[in-house]
Amino acid sequence: MKDFKDRVAVITGGASGIGLALARRAADAGMRLVLADVEEAALAAAAAELGAGGAQVHTVRCDVSQAEDVERLAEQTLKAYGGVHLLCNNAGVGGVRVRAWQASTKDWQWVLGVNVWGVIHGVRVFTPIMLGQGGEGHIVNTASAAGFVSMASTAPYAVSKHAVVTLSEVLYHDLQDEKASVGVSVLCPAWVGTNIWNSQRNRPEDLRDHADTEAERAKREQLRALLEKGRVTAADVAAMTFDAIAEDRFYVFPHPKIRKDIQTRMEDILELRNPTRTA
Repeated sequence: MKDFKDRVAVITGGASGIGLALARRAADAGMRLVLADVEEAALAAAAAELGAGGAQVHTVRCDVSQAEDVERLAEQTLKAYGGVHLLCNNAGVGGVRVRAWQASTKDWQWVLGVNVWGVIHGVRVFTPIMLGQGGEGHIVNTASAAGFVSMASTAPYAVSKHAVVTLSEVLYHDLQDEKASVGVSVLCPAWVGTNIWNSQRNRPEDLRDHADTEAERAKREQLRALLEKGRVTAADVAAMTFDAIAEDRFYVFPHPKIRKDIQTRMEDILELRNPTRTA
């Protein structure tokens, strides 16, 4: 997909971070936008910013973990613009930093609900629309470098991102088998300064099973500091993603150094070695 002008982009998690950067890049390319997010105030601010720059923006409050919300997002997209050409399944949460056996059932439900079911719902609902309308299109699923490496104390998040990677690979093969003109990319950033460190702010009340502790707040502050040290910005990630779309390139690694860790993991598997620890 090389022609973006006047095409329609749907971006989940579009009110901040990488999602908002993707929206800005899409607007610069002349696309019409549908931004979806659970944070209504942030959605309104994003729409105001982009609209002031001349972009056409439609916003939808959407919890991607809920099938009916994503179905409503598709309905409103078609009502507003009549089609969709770029789908960015970008909404995600960072989860909790605990040992694998310490993550609660609600921790798992929250992280997998947004990070995995959000992408599943997006693929299930929007792919038939894109196939049915004909012409070029592209789907970008935001995974993470954590979809290829396995770091200690990241079980719910790492499991969710590994799932997004393999879902994206299967989707790619399925669309190839259909000889579809809809491409797929999986976006796998590492450290980027976004609000994902504070994902707990959007955790539904019914999926909270304990009060926030000082230790958990300290871990989040640690993560925030790490993210802010990252040299790759959300705008950089968005630019690389649009390059990949135009080139019909599947894997998008904004942090090239992570490929060394991926290579080590692949070699561990092929040589039947015990897993090498990744920092």
